[in-house]
Amino acid sequence: MFVGNNWEGTVDVIRSSGDYAKIGRLNVVPDKNQRLTEIALNPIRLAFFLGIRSGPGEGHDQLVDDMYTTPDGTALVASRPSFADVVSIDLATGALKWRFPVSGYRSDHMAVSPDGRSVAVSASTSNTVHVLDIVTGRQLGSFTAGDKPHENIYTGGGRYLWNSSIGEVNTALDDPWLDWTKGDRHITIADTRNFQVVRTVDMRQRLDAFGRADLSDAVRPAVFTPDESKLYFQVSFFAGLIEYDVATDRITRVKSLPLNPATSADRTTWVNDSRHHGLSISPDGAKLCVAGTMDDYATVVNRATLAEGPLVEASKPYWATVSGDGKDCVISESGADRVSAISFATGRRVATVAVGDHPQRVRVGHVSMNWQSPS
Repeated sequence: MFVGNNWEGTVDVIRSSGDYAKIGRLNVVPDKNQRLTEIALNPIRLAFFLGIRSGPGEGHDQLVDDMYTTPDGTALVASRPSFADVVSIDLATGALKWRFPVSGYRSDHMAVSPDGRSVAVSASTSNTVHVLDIVTGRQLGSFTAGDKPHENIYTGGGRYLWNSSIGEVNTALDDPWLDWTKGDRHITIADTRNFQVVRTVDMRQRLDAFGRADLSDAVRPAVFTPDESKLYFQVSFFAGLIEYDVATDRITRVKSLPLNPATSADRTTWVNDSRHHGLSISPDGAKLCVAGTMDDYATVVNRATLAEGPLVEASKPYWATVSGDGKDCVISESGADRVSAISFATGRRVATVAVGDHPQRVRVGHVSMNWQSPS
């Protein structure tokens, strides 16, 4: 398991199940001084760099957002928001293998194709999704998405790529009646054979039809059921999740989750318009795992009833994924610099491991059995 320590520019490698013991650590900004020099010499890039630091970075540089290993486990591919790029790091030496500067001034969430050969990355300031060869870094194609493209998910065995745009999350115009100021937010579905957009889904219309005009239409973390018939997703400012039926193209259920009374009611204090940010689903599709970011807990939700299990105390959990053996949900606790594993079966915490500064994305990957951190 690879844990991206966003403010530190490192990735901790831990076992993907069992005791989740630490295996090693990787520096994903070996070229940091070179990148900082380039940025300092370009006034426009410098302005965006400082804007990322003061906005989504909460006063810190965003040095690693998302990451995946190559199919053979020899390299780690990572997006680096503050440097507006995607890089491949040799897992044996720690050296850069390739670097792809995204269009615009910030890179964001990624997704790897089911065959492991391509990786998609959101370029959030240019409303573009780039799809790269994961081994060479060569661009295979790209397409235009909505404002501030964010999450990417492959479906249909890799035939389609779903991208959700979240709009502007750094303004103080957070009251529900000002939601329209956040930009053009929709799901964009592209055909990966030619990277043409085949469909868009505007959740504003679906939410209104369901009677929830009060909810934002900015789709944040999202997961499909194993058969891809249902999409579950979180939206800005909402403590809970939404169920969308793909075949009928409509929202079928909305689940509200408990509010932490200690959480400020001032929406401008919530990180990047999040309330809950992090969602995963068990391999059998029976359980959902929710990271209740601003409410400082995680919980396992029964998908049939949408009843939540125990609220597991967590410090600003920012992501949720599935362990290598499929038994646990693994959350990143960005406020405590650790990751915790929560059993899908019991809803209880089973392990906690300390990691680096401000962990966010957590992904399962591959390294050789005798791998050691590069010196």
